[in-house]
Amino acid sequence: MPSACDSLIEDIEDMVSSTDPTPHERQSARKSIIPRSRKKKEPSNEELQADSLIPGTQKIWMKTWGCSHNNSDGEYMAGQLAASGYKMTDDPTEADLWVLNSCTVKNPAEDHFRNSIKKAQDQQKKVVVAGCVPQAQPRMDYLKGLSIIGVQQIDRVVEVVDEAVKGHSVRLLGQKKDGGRRLGGARLDLPKIRKNPLIEIISINTGCLNACTYCKTKHARGDLASYPIEELVERARQSFQEGVCEIWLTSEDTGAYGRDIGTDLPTLLWRLVEEIPEGAMLRLGMTNPPYILEHLENYSFIHPFLHSMLSFSLYFRVPGVTIATDIICGFPGETEEDFQETMDLVKLYQFPSLFINQFYPRPGTPAAKMEQVPAHMKKQRTKELSQLFHSYNPYDHKVGERQNVLVTEESFDAQYYVAHNKFYEQVLVPQRAEFKGKMIEVDIYEAGKHFLKGRPVEDSQPFTPSIAAPLQRGEVSGLVQVNRQIKPLHRYSFFTNTDLTDNHPQIIVITLYINEKLLNIWL
Repeated sequence: MPSACDSLIEDIEDMVSSTDPTPHERQSARKSIIPRSRKKKEPSNEELQADSLIPGTQKIWMKTWGCSHNNSDGEYMAGQLAASGYKMTDDPTEADLWVLNSCTVKNPAEDHFRNSIKKAQDQQKKVVVAGCVPQAQPRMDYLKGLSIIGVQQIDRVVEVVDEAVKGHSVRLLGQKKDGGRRLGGARLDLPKIRKNPLIEIISINTGCLNACTYCKTKHARGDLASYPIEELVERARQSFQEGVCEIWLTSEDTGAYGRDIGTDLPTLLWRLVEEIPEGAMLRLGMTNPPYILEHLENYSFIHPFLHSMLSFSLYFRVPGVTIATDIICGFPGETEEDFQETMDLVKLYQFPSLFINQFYPRPGTPAAKMEQVPAHMKKQRTKELSQLFHSYNPYDHKVGERQNVLVTEESFDAQYYVAHNKFYEQVLVPQRAEFKGKMIEVDIYEAGKHFLKGRPVEDSQPFTPSIAAPLQRGEVSGLVQVNRQIKPLHRYSFFTNTDLTDNHPQIIVITLYINEKLLNIWL
């Protein structure tokens, strides 16, 4: 017989029985109770240990794989957990619970996800899984007994983690709907911890209108569902008020935005332009040719950068545009002639940013049932295409140019700051504190395969695009914050039985603090 801790709760509502007394009945019953005084006793070790299981007092480590949409989901989940009292940590060994936010695009990403689950279990860590893998295949053997947060249920991460801390298994996989119409996802104004306080990632829609035979993400994200323009504009406005100077618009296909709600991408972009501070940047990514080609006349005001499937009209319609693209080597049915045409294409256009992937058959996709190209041939073609990509230097002609670049992050080797010009080409600049978050003028003096190096122009003054001081790293966005000299004491969670549904969660989480600077109240 399984214990209570092993029980599977399909949703939070399952914890409340229809036969349970109502709050009114419980309050009435309390009137006949006469309290008795108790002798005070010293707290035992057992009691102290029990207190440590109170949800909201644990340390959480989060790992996210995959695209910028998934990274935005991870930032939202981290923000809600921190706002609820949990402590987010960068050290997995000190965490009490791991939140693993997965990607289902390729086999290696899922392998890393599965291995991380096993590692957590080996270390006696509690685990909550999220992202596209469990959404698309929640019944996988290695997910048995684990709590799952669906891709449209990230606004309920606190509930799921609370129950996981207590030993329950909770699975929330429903879709957000309004009057039968599928919504883009959770609210955009939720608490959030940006990985980079200078960059806001906004998912403008979820899903797509295509049915690519190789794609597993479609099984998780579904058909196109767009956020209303006003909600997206308000999210951008809030981000700029928190010191953001660069916004990434993302989704599974940004070019298809709005087709389900009677609008389109250019209309959204023109509205966003009204909110962008001088010098701040807007990046548009993740799109496909069938939809983006209809809107080319409208993109002169954003980064001339697109992460797209191959679309060569852009070269002629948007001068200097940078196209980052993906090529699959060894898709079922690919002949030697097909592969040579791919090689010729890359030789001709010499893409500066190219993501080369060996084909992986994903379970449940039509392509997985097709006749496969032999594994050794896929590997060989991937190797040949990679060698071709590394044989040319796409940025040599940029040496000697003077450019304005926006500095937003630190290089992996911590030797430079990383900036981007209007083509979203990576420009490495000296690490000077006064440059971070600024637009600076540089002379390009060196070009590498994936970067340029810029020397700041003498006598030029850095320009600040941000209209407010950025949040500190790890600080929660979107909170009501009240200064208090108090320290954590208790945490209370109240759930309304009638409204706590996939579509309309009603959560009140109050964290009381003593001897700390902030009192956070999230309603």
